[in-house]
Amino acid sequence: MYRALYRKWRPNQFADVVGQQHITQTLQNELTANKLAHAYLFTGSRGTGKTTCAKILAKAVNCEHLINGNPCNECEVCRGIDSGAILDVVEIDAASNNGVDNIRDLREETNYTPVRAKYRVYIIDEVHMLSIGAFNALLKTLEEPPEYVKFILATTEVHKLPATILSRCQRFDFKRIEPEDIADRLAVVAQGEGFTLEREAALLIARVADGALRDALSLLDQCAGQSETITPELVSRVAGLTGREHLFRLANCIHQNDCAGALTILDELHTASCDMERLCTQLIEHYRNLMIIRAVNRPSGLIVCTSSELKQLEEQAKGYTLEKIMYILGALEEAAASMRKGANRRIEAELAFVRLCTPNADVSVEALLKRVAELEKAVRSGIVPAAAVPAGEAKPAALAEQPNAPRTLPDGECVQWAEILQELKTINMPMFAILSDSTARAQDQYLVIASPNPSIGAMLKANNNSADVKKAVFNVTGCRCKIGVERPSEPAAAPAPEPAPSPENDPLEALLKEAKKMGIEIQVN
Repeated sequence: MYRALYRKWRPNQFADVVGQQHITQTLQNELTANKLAHAYLFTGSRGTGKTTCAKILAKAVNCEHLINGNPCNECEVCRGIDSGAILDVVEIDAASNNGVDNIRDLREETNYTPVRAKYRVYIIDEVHMLSIGAFNALLKTLEEPPEYVKFILATTEVHKLPATILSRCQRFDFKRIEPEDIADRLAVVAQGEGFTLEREAALLIARVADGALRDALSLLDQCAGQSETITPELVSRVAGLTGREHLFRLANCIHQNDCAGALTILDELHTASCDMERLCTQLIEHYRNLMIIRAVNRPSGLIVCTSSELKQLEEQAKGYTLEKIMYILGALEEAAASMRKGANRRIEAELAFVRLCTPNADVSVEALLKRVAELEKAVRSGIVPAAAVPAGEAKPAALAEQPNAPRTLPDGECVQWAEILQELKTINMPMFAILSDSTARAQDQYLVIASPNPSIGAMLKANNNSADVKKAVFNVTGCRCKIGVERPSEPAAAPAPEPAPSPENDPLEALLKEAKKMGIEIQVN
């Protein structure tokens, strides 16, 4: 019988567990030193190895020939636990056995010594599902179990466990597995199964799995069922990442304020039985990707998509400011919440798109603030916004957007320097950090920057940094300028000491000489 890959390739020793070395090494050290706790708590998101480590630990505490803290998987006890023949290791699903009676039965069983193994090990999965009464029934046994009993609790929602349970267990937190580690493990599995897995496809599977190796193996299993050569395109199709062109079309309609186009696309999707709440969720994810691109220098590791789709997203993100994306995300979140309460999801979706595509129709505080910010930016850039004209009518020439002649910064202290630095932060973060303690003034079409950093001039010349500063200045003020650096002023020289008067120029000496000629003797003390 065929076995799913995540079952077939489940690790049977700690060395094979991926991405949880901080936990597996500690457990191995405890086993080697024979310093075992009576109760363990494994917590973390799904598919990160909690149950796997619990089963390995259950074998290791009973193994007859422990090897560096790992079970040998060869002795009779290890093979019996793997096959289920040894009943001293009990796995309980707390989701379906969560009552007081179930825990009372477990407590009664702990009175019996193990039949074949050294310890009776109880693995309670999804332990947060136990009722309050069941937790209370477990407390005393969990705190002071018989010497031959070990408890291993596993949960994805540790915050739901009572503090009395947490204080009685040795806790281990399983982290999400890094995409590179998942991709490496998938390569090993693919080689063992005899099919070809491209590296980019492995990384895409890892990003879709969101840190869960079990989910990654399940997706790999689906892809292998379609082709022995697994490419990024195949992964994208199987994972449902393709067919998202309508999201780009809707986003373009929002950007262009094309209300009619957006409603037409909505009608097409509704006719094709597309769920409007699901569509709203997908669009939120789409704008989240645009937000990441605008806010992060290297967004590829934070976005789940193919390289070609990433290029599309990057191109579309150029037309948005971060503020506008955040406003749209807020509006879509409100629409999704309304759909869960409203009777007609299509109407809620249409209302949301009308608001987003017709800014003048939205009178919310957020919309008004967004419109004010856009007007301020237009004024700074020297562009006069055109008046709203119904679709199909020609704009009067007097209302068409006309760029003014290029302007220059007025001489004097640059009062908008703080705002320029904030704009530079979105364009060139390293340069923003370098200039954060600087000042600036305008003089003769130059923006003269004064900084305590003596190498500021060289930094501005490197890597097109000067152009980024000019761009930030233009975005904020609408003015063109050149960039200069204020040289540190030379320290003022100390005044020279006055020369002592020479004997010839000394008035007293001249007076004495004159008196001597007249025969008058003057004594000078």
